[in-house]
Amino acid sequence: MTDARAQERRQALTGARAADSAGAERRRRPRGAVREGLVAAGLELARAGGPDAVVLREATRMVGVVPNAAYRHFADRDELLAAVCSAAMRELARRMADGVARVTGAYGDPAAARGRLGAIGIAYLEFARDEPGLFATAFAVPHQHAYGAAAPAPDLAERMPLDHLRGALDELADAGVVSRRRRAGLEYPVWSTVHGMAVLAGAGPLRDVPGETRDHLELLTLAFIDESLAGRDGDPASA
Repeated sequence: MTDARAQERRQALTGARAADSAGAERRRRPRGAVREGLVAAGLELARAGGPDAVVLREATRMVGVVPNAAYRHFADRDELLAAVCSAAMRELARRMADGVARVTGAYGDPAAARGRLGAIGIAYLEFARDEPGLFATAFAVPHQHAYGAAAPAPDLAERMPLDHLRGALDELADAGVVSRRRRAGLEYPVWSTVHGMAVLAGAGPLRDVPGETRDHLELLTLAFIDESLAGRDGDPASA
């Protein structure tokens, strides 16, 4: 056997061993690891390019599995996208929780309660600014998939953004800042106000304003919500 042919044989054997090793590694993956990997890959794709960038074939390439492997975990691309949307929403919820945790003061203290609601709003607007791809993806759940249960999550670790907002408003009611009469459903006008500013300043007509102007408008939005909840002239009794 010539040296050239011997070298080719060694390279072929090396390649076969590498393929066997990769296959064995995939077989050793814990149950659910591929699915988690695909969602994590989809999250990175969304971070860079928004919901349209979440593609099954690219996610499988990033995870290191054949494209058909994705269909053992997701019926189609929309099902993967729905899972990625949920993961993006959980990332927003985590940032909200971190912001709330930094506000000192006992539960039911009016100033602390207002501070916690403000922290939720700040986290929301910062997420929209810092992670525009994930922010857009969080609200891009395909029509045939649900956004999730409307009922509050009992476990703090499982709370979604709406759960954090509801908790803050409940505390405002307990603190007497918001009347019980006004509390029902109040999360939706508050959410829509902050979300509207995030969209206007992100992909909307305010996207090209200077950073200082955007900061000012976001602070105005949060102040408007705080003053509206407290009632005219800051009198909780009028709420």
